[in-house]
Amino acid sequence: MAALLTSSLTPFKHSTLSNLSKPRRPISTSTKSRRPISSQSNGSDSADPPDRIISAVCYFYPFFDGIQYGKYVLTQFTPLQSLLRPLFPAIRVFKSFPFNGFLVFLTLYFVVVRNPNFSKYVRFNTMQAIVLDVLLIFPDLLERSFSPRDGVGLDLVMSLDSTVFLFLLVCLVYGSGSCLAGQVPRLPIVAEAAERQVL
Repeated sequence: MAALLTSSLTPFKHSTLSNLSKPRRPISTSTKSRRPISSQSNGSDSADPPDRIISAVCYFYPFFDGIQYGKYVLTQFTPLQSLLRPLFPAIRVFKSFPFNGFLVFLTLYFVVVRNPNFSKYVRFNTMQAIVLDVLLIFPDLLERSFSPRDGVGLDLVMSLDSTVFLFLLVCLVYGSGSCLAGQVPRLPIVAEAAERQVL
């Protein structure tokens, strides 16, 4: 009986030890790691010139849409007005039809951002411009609900408008300049939201 138990347990011991000695495969997780947006396109070290130009042009959209916030800054600082004068014809065309901003928004989102034929570099920069434009809803709502004629209220509105305009101007210069240089601009507030939409 003892010999029978010993003989039946011996293969079990060997099989258990051999199973323990085998290396185990790592458990694969289903979560995808997010790859950061890079300026590489088509395997090259930097974005292609067409990708750079398309991305740079997209940053004009929120600036044109929010140019009305610069009414106080542009009247006080004439040199800035002279610098922006070449853009005035394009701004007039953009503002000539009330739904132009909305049509540009739909075009950029559905034709560029949702189109996998464009590189991730172009789609990310386009989405940043769109998110930046969507944020303009908040100062617009504030202005519509609070429109003082004079006093401290008017000073606050002037400060808000000027801050929004200068922020849009900095985003235009930084975003377009970085794209033309082949870099990836990451705008404050909007970069993470844009990245989530593109990845």
